Amino acid sequence: MLPDHEQLILIARSCGFSHVGVVDLSGEAAARLAPAMAQYRRWYSAGYAGEMEYLSRHADLREDPARLMPRPPEALRAIVVGMNYLHEAAQQWQQNHSMARRIPQRAVISVYARGRDYHKVIRQRLLKLARALSKQWRHQEAQFRACVDSAPVLEVELARQCGLGWRGKHTLLLNREQGSMFFLGVLLTDLPIAPMDAVMDPPQAPDGHCGTCTACLQACPTQAFVGPYQLDARRCISYLTIELKGSIPTALRPLIGNRVYGCDDCQQVCPWNQYAQQAALSDFDVRHGLDRATLLELLQWTEAQFFERHQGSAILRIGYERWLRNLVVAAGNALSSADCPAEMKSALMTSLRLHRRSASDLVVEHIDWALAQGLQDRHPERDRHH
Repeated sequence: MLPDHEQLILIARSCGFSHVGVVDLSGEAAARLAPAMAQYRRWYSAGYAGEMEYLSRHADLREDPARLMPRPPEALRAIVVGMNYLHEAAQQWQQNHSMARRIPQRAVISVYARGRDYHKVIRQRLLKLARALSKQWRHQEAQFRACVDSAPVLEVELARQCGLGWRGKHTLLLNREQGSMFFLGVLLTDLPIAPMDAVMDPPQAPDGHCGTCTACLQACPTQAFVGPYQLDARRCISYLTIELKGSIPTALRPLIGNRVYGCDDCQQVCPWNQYAQQAALSDFDVRHGLDRATLLELLQWTEAQFFERHQGSAILRIGYERWLRNLVVAAGNALSSADCPAEMKSALMTSLRLHRRSASDLVVEHIDWALAQGLQDRHPERDRHH
């Protein structure tokens, strides 16, 4: 006997997941992904993916997830799970985020990246879920494929189709009871579990649960949203600080402010995130004081310390060069801010000059820009008398 929905929910929660749903992707049912896939192709063709060329690969697998399985499955289900990652109460997080953005010498790191790498956490938990399902229902020959972000599946669309939420105007999944501060994972299986289908809205529901609210669109520092449900990644701070390997466009640098890895602004202002829940797992607890670190403190880390302290963290993937590049841009913005104390500006300029002696060409170019911001901030009348 296969698990009913209540049993599946209990098992998923025992594995640390806060949400679970099931979508039937067998045979003709897989065609339900076609509208979302067409939208995905239009988005990519418009150039909004920037340098993320990997998103164009394996489009056939996104459209037909059965091809991800080791053997052609007779039945295919997508078990879609969510995992909360906030390390503090929603209201406290929103207040702290707003405050940190207003302190130019602070380093703001996206909440999801302050703890352990979610790819590792969710993959391990998905495999645990697969073992539990296999063992409890004695389906030793059952096939499973754990997919976490990097695998070519349409996670948000699958989550929407099994009733875990709807796609918000900021393109992320929103849930009435838990906002958007959770990760998604997908466990593909040939176990014919009964689907947990939702009442289907269109992939983009202009009159859906977001209503007329445009808070996320207006809050974006770089105006990366070309419209509701449409993100131009080339302007998104998460893309600029994580995915972009080269030089950050000069015109966008001042807009980044003190954000050094990712950006949570569109989520922080979302009214639904007043219901966001704290993480159940300690994996997402803050490491190395990354929720309150200053730019100067992080600039003082050596390359060895970067790799040591970010071991097991999502931040590790950008490497030390891009980490420095991001810190340097934020330091330049602090140097041009009237809210940054003079002694901190002096210390930041000293640190930047020290880094310039051994930095790569990419980082040096950003350091020169940052130092120029500090020079522009100097008051000509005041300097004439010193």
